[in-house]
Amino acid sequence: MPASSFERHLASRTGTGTGHLIFNIRTSTPAIPEQPVPVRSHPSTAMETQPPPHDALPLGALASRNALMSRSLYPSKAVVAHHHHQTTTTTSSSSSSSSSSSSSSTIGSGSGSKRQKLDDGSSDPGIKRRFHAEYSHVQTLPPSLAAKQPSKQPGKKLLVPRPKAGGAATQKLLEAGPGSASGATAPAPQQASMSLASRRDGLGGALQQQKPEWHPPWKLMRVISGHLGWVRALAVEPGNKWFASGAGDRTIKIWDLASGSLRLTLTGHISTVRGLAVSPRHPYLFSCGEDKMVKCWDLETNKVIRHYHGHLSGVYTLSLHPTLDVLVTGGRDGVARVWDMRTRSNIHVLSGHTATVSDLCCQEADPQVITASLDSTVRMWDLAAGKTMGVLTHHKKGVRALAVHPAEFTFASGSTGSIKQWKCPEGAFMQNFEGQNAIINTLSVNQNNVLFSGGDNGSMSFWDWKTGHRFQSLDTTAQPGSLDAEAGIMSSTFDRSGLRLICGEADKTIKIWKPDEKATAETHPLQWTPTLGRRKF
Repeated sequence: MPASSFERHLASRTGTGTGHLIFNIRTSTPAIPEQPVPVRSHPSTAMETQPPPHDALPLGALASRNALMSRSLYPSKAVVAHHHHQTTTTTSSSSSSSSSSSSSSTIGSGSGSKRQKLDDGSSDPGIKRRFHAEYSHVQTLPPSLAAKQPSKQPGKKLLVPRPKAGGAATQKLLEAGPGSASGATAPAPQQASMSLASRRDGLGGALQQQKPEWHPPWKLMRVISGHLGWVRALAVEPGNKWFASGAGDRTIKIWDLASGSLRLTLTGHISTVRGLAVSPRHPYLFSCGEDKMVKCWDLETNKVIRHYHGHLSGVYTLSLHPTLDVLVTGGRDGVARVWDMRTRSNIHVLSGHTATVSDLCCQEADPQVITASLDSTVRMWDLAAGKTMGVLTHHKKGVRALAVHPAEFTFASGSTGSIKQWKCPEGAFMQNFEGQNAIINTLSVNQNNVLFSGGDNGSMSFWDWKTGHRFQSLDTTAQPGSLDAEAGIMSSTFDRSGLRLICGEADKTIKIWKPDEKATAETHPLQWTPTLGRRKF
């Protein structure tokens, strides 16, 4: 129905735009205004689209910076962050209009170049400071790790720290390569340390070996006969005037040290006497044997005054504590027993070995008791608690002998073809005494750093205690009327001066050795060369 002139006039006065109210004259009701229909812009048109948000560029730059920092600190997470940033950028760019995509493509190319420049990390001062603060102390590798690195390639600089003091010539010398003219005269400090470390490792520590001390050779002084069996035990009295010997003939004989004459014979054991000890504070002589007996002899009356009962089998060794009235014995039952010397009470039973306790030593400092066993172990004991302080398992065969240095906190242990030196109190391994291929029955050391080892086959070796160098090796000779198989060293001890060595042998004799007074370093020069590849265990 055509509109009247009034309606057209009213429409021209009021307008038909958005938000204007149109009255229908016929119905007198307000008409609902028409909502504008959103027109989807075509990619080709750039005038009808909305402008991009103002925070698109700052957020992109911030995301790229966060991705760079994450990549530098956490490389595994940096890839995820960078992928997430690319996904966000793609979504925002796909939802924007054509004009924003063209402008953001220009901006994106600029931010991409900026991101690539930031990824390099070379133009950001904050990243530089962080890398310098975190990795400044590892710019130069230690010599042990640097020796494993590949050799320096031409064209690359060595990571040599700049000297604190020095001119340009020193700096040029440090930075010069091995092929340059200025660096050919003197290598860099790192290269010198690398070559020195590799040379030391290749030579097996030969550069660290100490030259041994010169000792005069030992010679036979006297042969004493009198026993009717193997001489298995020896002990020197504190006054250094006489010594006692125990043998397989079940007797204990006391000899004059100066003349070698027999003073006294003690009988009482019913089996082989295996251990002897003279008390430094009392006129007592202690003995033990394969008859399970431990006896205390009064040297003023030459009679037994105490018996110590407790061992279930033969008693092979005994030792006295240097300062306490304590006696320690060990034997075939595999335990070491600690006795009160006066009350004869068994204080501790040191159990832990699985075989015969062949030798033991007491000392004043910890560990106060050291035991050797045929189970190839050496145990160190706390005398107060009666517990094991440590077990040394380096030996492969049964340990038959021990020797404690009189002035140092070190001791040695001997087994078949192996003599090892240890440090107290932790029992740290020090060195090997290599060269004597025999069953080591006895060890003795004096205050002059001379170690003696006697073998079951009659071989005798004299060693320098500090370096483990064997400066003399010889074989004992069986006495006329004895078998060749009886040329064996069963026991040994030094006298109190350290200038007499007393050996009990299988040919039923006692031999006394002394150093040659006429020998000098010129007549008997030291035969020593550094040994390559010494065992360190």
